[in-house]
Amino acid sequence: MIKLVNDTIDKGDIEALVDWLSQDEIPRLTKGDLTIQLETLWAKKIGTKYSVFVNSGSSSILLTLAVLKHTNKLKNQKVVIPGLSWATDVSSPMLLGMEPIMCDCNLYDLSCDINHLEEIFKKETPSVFILVSPLGLVPDMDKIIYLCKKYDVILLEDVCESMGSKYKDNYLGSFGFASFFSMYFGHHLSTIEGGFINTNDEDFYHALLMMRSHGWDRDLPVEKQNELREKYNVSNFDSLYNFYLPGFNLRSTDLQAFIGLRAIQKLDGYTKKRNDNFSEYMSNIKNNEINIKIDEDNFISNFAYPIVSKNKTKIIEELIKNEIEVRPLIAGNMSKKPMWYENYGFLDLPNCEKINEFGFYVPNHQNLKLEEIKKICKIINNG
Repeated sequence: MIKLVNDTIDKGDIEALVDWLSQDEIPRLTKGDLTIQLETLWAKKIGTKYSVFVNSGSSSILLTLAVLKHTNKLKNQKVVIPGLSWATDVSSPMLLGMEPIMCDCNLYDLSCDINHLEEIFKKETPSVFILVSPLGLVPDMDKIIYLCKKYDVILLEDVCESMGSKYKDNYLGSFGFASFFSMYFGHHLSTIEGGFINTNDEDFYHALLMMRSHGWDRDLPVEKQNELREKYNVSNFDSLYNFYLPGFNLRSTDLQAFIGLRAIQKLDGYTKKRNDNFSEYMSNIKNNEINIKIDEDNFISNFAYPIVSKNKTKIIEELIKNEIEVRPLIAGNMSKKPMWYENYGFLDLPNCEKINEFGFYVPNHQNLKLEEIKKICKIINNG
C-alpha cells in the first residue's frame, strides 16, 4: 500500500515519551509549562509574536472567530470563505451566528479567485476573509493583503494543509491578523490531535488565552490579571472561578506538547522532502488540467499532489487497484454539501465545480519513495 500520509510520530518519540512518563514523580499531563514552551517555540518558528496551542486545527478557527466576535473587532458579521476549503472553515462562522459568504477558487494555486474575491469585497463589505492555502500551494499574498487593506477586511490564514510553505521567504501564517495550523495525525507534523493560532496582536492573544479556557484569567500575565481584577473588583480568591468572556475548553495537554516540542525539530527536513516529491510530480505528471503556478521566490511544502482530469474515474480505479491511496481534492465544492445548500442554496462557483467533478489528490509525505512517485505518475499519465 502506498499511503496518502505517513505518521510523523516515530519510534524515538514514543521511547522519549515513555521515559518522560516513567519519572519517579508523574509529570503534569494537562496544560502546563510544556504547552507554554511549545507556544513560544512555534511563534518564533513561524515569525509571529504569539501562539496559542489548542486541541485541533478546527478549534483554532472556531476560537479565533469567537474571540473576534465577542471582543467587538468586527464591523459586521460577514465572513468570506473559499468554496475549496474544509468543513470547519464554513461551519465555524455558521455555528457562531455569523454570515458566511463563499468565494470561488482559482485553477493555478487553488486558493481564492482574486477577481471574484474583490467583487465580494465591493458588494458585501465583509469583516473577515479566511484565506485557505490548499495542499501547501502558495497564494499571491501581496494581492490578497492589498485587497484586504483596501476594503478594510481582517485577513485570517488557514495554513492547516500548508505548514512550512513560504511566500517570498516568509512562512504562510505570518501575514494575516491571525493564522491557523493543524497538528493532526495526517498533517505535516503531529501531536496526535492539536492546533495553533498565531498572531501579533497582544490584546487578541490575551482574549484567546481566556476564551480557550472557560473565560477566566489564569493563563494571562500577572499584570493583565491584576488589571482585570481591579477593573471588575474581583478578589484573588474569587478570581479562581471568575469569567470575563464567554469561553470554551479547547485546551490541549502537556503530553501532546511534549510530542510537539520534538516534532518542530523535524519540520525543515520533512518540508524539504515534501518539496522534492512535489518537484518530481511536477516533472513527471503530463495528464493534469490544472496549471500549477510555480514562483521561484516561494517554497511549496506540498501536503498532497492535486490532479484534475476528465478521466478521473478510470484513473482512481487504477490507483486503488494498485493499492495507492487517493482522496477527493479536499472537499471539492463546499457549496454542494448539504450543510451549505440546505441553509443558503446552491452557488455558481465554476472553478470549484470543476475541482468537485474532476479533482482528486495523490500521496505525498516524508517517507514517499521515488519509485512510488513514478508508479503513481505512470498510472495518471496512462489515464
